[in-house]
Amino acid sequence: MWGTTLLLTLHAISSLAQLTLPTPPFLPPNISSGAQSSTGGYPNPKWSSLLGTLLYFYDEQRSGTLPSTNRVPWRNDSLILEGRDVGIDLTGGYYDAGDFSKDTFPLSFVLMSLCWGATDYGKGYDLANQTTYLDDTLRWGLDWLIKAHPNETTLVVMVASSDEENTYWGGDRSIPSPRPVYTITNNLPGTDAAAGASAAFAACSGLYAGKGFNNNSYTPPAQLRNDSYAATLLTHAEQLYSFAVNSTNGRKTYQTSVPQVAAAYSSSGYGDELTMAALLLAWTTGSSTLYKDAEDFYTKYELAKSNRVFNWDSKTPGIAVLFAQVNQASSSLGGNFTVWRDRAENYFDDIINKKGPGYLTEDGLLFFDGDSDDASLNPALNTAMLLERFVPMASNAEKKVAYQDFAKQQVDYILGKNSMSVPYIVGVNPNSPKNPHSAMASGGDDVGTIDTDPAVEAYILYGAVVGGPDKRGRYFDIRSDWPQTEVALDYNAPMLTLAAMRVIGDTKDPYFTSLQAGAYDKVKPKGKPCDSVFKEGCEGPHLGKKATIALAIVITIVGLVIVGLSIWYILLLVRSRSGKVG
Repeated sequence: MWGTTLLLTLHAISSLAQLTLPTPPFLPPNISSGAQSSTGGYPNPKWSSLLGTLLYFYDEQRSGTLPSTNRVPWRNDSLILEGRDVGIDLTGGYYDAGDFSKDTFPLSFVLMSLCWGATDYGKGYDLANQTTYLDDTLRWGLDWLIKAHPNETTLVVMVASSDEENTYWGGDRSIPSPRPVYTITNNLPGTDAAAGASAAFAACSGLYAGKGFNNNSYTPPAQLRNDSYAATLLTHAEQLYSFAVNSTNGRKTYQTSVPQVAAAYSSSGYGDELTMAALLLAWTTGSSTLYKDAEDFYTKYELAKSNRVFNWDSKTPGIAVLFAQVNQASSSLGGNFTVWRDRAENYFDDIINKKGPGYLTEDGLLFFDGDSDDASLNPALNTAMLLERFVPMASNAEKKVAYQDFAKQQVDYILGKNSMSVPYIVGVNPNSPKNPHSAMASGGDDVGTIDTDPAVEAYILYGAVVGGPDKRGRYFDIRSDWPQTEVALDYNAPMLTLAAMRVIGDTKDPYFTSLQAGAYDKVKPKGKPCDSVFKEGCEGPHLGKKATIALAIVITIVGLVIVGLSIWYILLLVRSRSGKVG
């Protein structure tokens, strides 16, 4: 059964030709050029280059047999027999982050986010001559996700490290294998994972079908239309949606059925994924029935009460924006644009007016306690992306300006307008992070000496957005400090859409071009970060031994003076009451 499905799937994938990559290929520019202003023009060459460099990161994360068009000279074929031991071809796809796992739940979110962004701001990719690379990036992920869905009620949710403690630290030639493969099925359902994959396929099907929100608020989709591929993606979207909704063993979070995924990507619920999948399918197919499903799910699972952040686990803030887009563009589905516009504005207004759920740190970064503690930049970037996407639909000019200004502040922060003078994207400026937490790029082979061997990262992981600074705005650039320095597929996703927006509408260079070499070295913090790895850094500054002794002496003297004055006052009071004063 699976073998027949595999052969048919591979044939279907290979028959849907993709765009031809350019010769010579785009390569990230030299780091030193990131401290130089552009010569101007439209589109802005620095934003165009940044968009291409952000896409290049996905090439660096590829698994499987690399194509002849591989642009990353230090990457090699890896895990070319993945899945053979369980009868499913799972070669290809992407390594999720700084290690080598493949994780379907966050990957689905990434593909959905990229396709949504390329639907609204496709002109940015076209202007920057990056549409062929966008196509290549999407297909590398989507084709693997197709393989991971070998039949209607089976979905691979994780290909994990072969050692339970995930201790392998090294290059791509020696990754331990075979590796555990975990799936959801009718008997072991995962509503969130199935619906999330459905949403990814639906969003990307709409993109490849050329279906956009063309109502003067957004540009046409990127020019990569392929109706055959769109149809293939739609089939998988519909099958996975049915699997999510109608599993014979009920609706459950996927870690309930597959506990092994909980340590890395545990899901907080499945109502948002069901809503997102139904809504994207409604938009892609024009189905008012699916649209009603989406609104019913939103109500049933009380998503209005769960507005936190927009990320791989929490889709609710983005759902309100997408509802507004869908209803503004089409009245035939039966929704109400004003209701959803107001719901989205309520969320954004609370952030802008400092009423929560996030707040600005002293350093100016939008921070969500519990969500920003590990990878502080990601919630801020996703919020900025949603804010800018929503601007054309805002109810008045004042809100449009406020939303855009707030989003720009966050984007500029990520691009170097922060107390560290660090653009938090590897390789775009001399002050960019030098030690991303990446087993492949580090060049080391011993996790016990991760920070010292080698002393200098072996390869530049161009285009990788890192986790970001701690709550105090401090960035230490320590390889082992994964909350600050790890890279991940989902970290890059919102920045790609934001960069595509800028290619279309911003003639000024990105902020990092104003940062000269050495700016970070002048302010690099001492001590340790405050995060999950270095908890001692959360205790605040400590005095040296001499300073501690001096402070103790001062406290003792002050204490003696206070005691003496207290005794004097008591004696004075006693004498006053006995009439002996005067």
